[in-house]
Order: sequence, then structure tokens, then C-alpha cells
Amino acid sequence: MRGLQLPLSQTQRIRLQRAFEKLQSLSSKANSDASVTVADTIPVNYEDTFLKGHGTMDLNGELVATVCGVVERVNKLVYVRALRARYKPEVGDIVIGRVVEVAQKRWRLEINFSQDAVLMLSSMNMPDGIQAEVRNFQHDGSLQLQARNQKYGKLEKGQLLIIDPYLVKKSKQHFHHLEQFGVDLILGRNGFIWIGEHVEARDSMVVDQANSSEQSPVLEESNQAYTPLEMRQTICRIANAVRVLSTLGFNVDADLIMETVELSTSLTIDIHDMLGSEFHVLVAEMEAERRSLTTKRKR
Repeated sequence: MRGLQLPLSQTQRIRLQRAFEKLQSLSSKANSDASVTVADTIPVNYEDTFLKGHGTMDLNGELVATVCGVVERVNKLVYVRALRARYKPEVGDIVIGRVVEVAQKRWRLEINFSQDAVLMLSSMNMPDGIQAEVRNFQHDGSLQLQARNQKYGKLEKGQLLIIDPYLVKKSKQHFHHLEQFGVDLILGRNGFIWIGEHVEARDSMVVDQANSSEQSPVLEESNQAYTPLEMRQTICRIANAVRVLSTLGFNVDADLIMETVELSTSLTIDIHDMLGSEFHVLVAEMEAERRSLTTKRKR
């Protein structure tokens, strides 16, 4: 069961096994070549033009996998997305980083990549830890980031989680305002997930470092405002939902996170107990049922 390290009872183990078997069956019906290991043949229609992508090669007239992972098809491109690999950046990716070095004209950020990324001060909106966007690659293989509008900036009053990057798929929306909770959810393509108190975008996000120390006492007091207990509990509940999905190996998106949160509240499960074995089994069963219903609707 995907190498889960959970203290399961015999009954829980059987239930979880059944849920995963159901998920595997549904996945196989949807895409028979979804998971591959090294040297597995990847079915393609040679009558149609296709492009060989990462993790594939021609071998004796067949397209085979060179890495273990999941087959992905984007238009004519066929490639294998390696599982549990370090983040592989693409231009336009939304990422969250930690500032590890501050220089006169640029900052270096750790973004779960083999090299630190560079953020030029002329390309940023706010100081300190930020979320940004991959702008381009440098000649030495390093990345240059940009924070090009008011959505990007310093993150505070929340939790930063780190999960396997392959669990966060590229989508049109990586910024989510969960209005019912007053929480911002940012899904970084590099596996960094931010869950924090909602912050309204300001008209001017540009900060002059030279004047940052001259902020008024009122502003400093506002920036250090106490986060209410209820908000902290909400952030922790959403964060634990992400942790559970990550442990189970499910793709992490806003809809599934919210369904997991709603499951925990509907069953009046304590925030801490969400990390227990029983809730992991319940979430796996919920996801198996959801995918089964989705498959039936498509028929």
C-alpha cells in the first residue's frame, strides 16, 4: 500500500487495501499505462505524430520508459513524470521559497531544487520570504524568479508545508482564497504549500529597503497583530488535511483538500486525530468512492 508507515489494525489494513485496490482499478480503466517502471512499453499510436519527452526512449521500434513514474500526455508530447523526485522547474511555475541569502541587488531562495533560485530586487514586490514565479534559466542552470504583480509577496501568519512536488500538478489556479475560512491557500509547484490568514492585495506592493526601518509604530504593531485562536485552529485543520493526502500519495488540489477538511468536521474529528490511522483510512475510502461516482457519471 504505497509503503505507508501507519500503525494500522487488521481491520483498518483490510479497509485501506480495498480502497487502494478500487482506486487502482479505476485508474487502470481510465489509463492502462498510467504507471510504468524502467523498460516498460508505453502504448502509442505510431500513425499519429507524437513527441518523445523526458523519461522515454525508442528501443527496438517501441517507446519505452527510462524511469519509474506516471505516463503523462500533453497534446502530442508523451513523457514519464518521475515519482518522489526533486522539483524540476518550468518557466511560469508558481513557487514558494525561503530566503537563504540577502545581497545588495538580489536574494537567493531555496525552492526544493538542486540549486538556489535568484530573485532580483528590481523584480520583487515585498521583502523576506516570498512566493514567486519562475522567469527563466541562467547559463549555469540556476533559476531566476520574478514577483510581477500584487499576488506575490511576503507570507506570514500561517504554516509552510513541504510535500513531494509530483503531488502538485500544474493548473490555471495555484492561489486560492478559501472565503468560508478566511484563509489563503497557495499550492507551489515545488512542493511548498502555504496556508495562512487571508491578506488583501494592496495597491502598492513595492517596498524600499532603505526606508523599511522607518515604518511608523502603528504599522509595526499592525504587522505583529495576534492571530486569533480560531484562525490558528482552522489553519492547522487545513494543514493536517494536506498532510493526510500527501501521506496517502494523492494529488493535492484545493477541492480535495476542502473535501478532506469537510469530512473531518462532519465526523467531529479533532485536529490532532486527523493524523491518526483511522482518518487516513476514511480519506482513502472517501476518495475511492468519489472517483467511482465520477467514473459512472462519465459513462
